[in-house]
Amino acid sequence: MSNRIADISLRHAAIVTGVTILTMAIAAVIATDLAIGSLIVPDDAAATTNNIRASEMLFRCGIFSWIIILICDVLAAWGLYILLRPVNRSLSLIMAWFRLVYAAILGAALLHFADVLMLISSHNYLSTLGTEQVSIHVLLSINGFYEMWSIGLIIFGIHIFFLGYLILRSGYIPKILGVLLIIAFFGYLITNAANVLLPDYENYKTTLDRIFIIPMLSEVALGIWLLWKAGHIPDTHA
Repeated sequence: MSNRIADISLRHAAIVTGVTILTMAIAAVIATDLAIGSLIVPDDAAATTNNIRASEMLFRCGIFSWIIILICDVLAAWGLYILLRPVNRSLSLIMAWFRLVYAAILGAALLHFADVLMLISSHNYLSTLGTEQVSIHVLLSINGFYEMWSIGLIIFGIHIFFLGYLILRSGYIPKILGVLLIIAFFGYLITNAANVLLPDYENYKTTLDRIFIIPMLSEVALGIWLLWKAGHIPDTHA
């Protein structure tokens, strides 16, 4: 097994990583904007619950998209470790572990969506709690996912910092991507720490998101570059 792992080239790792990053980007749009996000009415538990009941399959597709994202995060952690291990083995391992910890937090957060499915599918909850209480619990579960995910994104931001630093040191990936990723680290840290620490964060969320949107898309740019320029990466074995 160890010999097979050693035979993985940096080019192959680059292709795997590029595919997983772009797959995540597509799945994220589906999950957050087209599926689950389209069903949520902020601060309106009844409307949100009714939307989910009326479009339960869309909600389930959103959950499946998150599962794809989770799997891709694990694969990306592996691919980035292989790709950047020649730069610094220890820091590459730390970088990968931070992404795996984030993936674990995301997986735990997805259990909130499982709670939503149980609440809207079981007549026992409806008869015991009543329509209003079920709706409140549905919205609480959805908010619980996003709060837990926000905490996970702080960990993800640390992963992004190490990723940017290693790219700057690599010599075979453009330094501009490393710079943008390090800026993105501050974006993830500031926006998600503010979400945890500031009760009135919603008043600043739109402004902060606009400030950091471009650097926070730098990982997508990295994925595109890895697929486009994989052939230019030194064909050495990790």
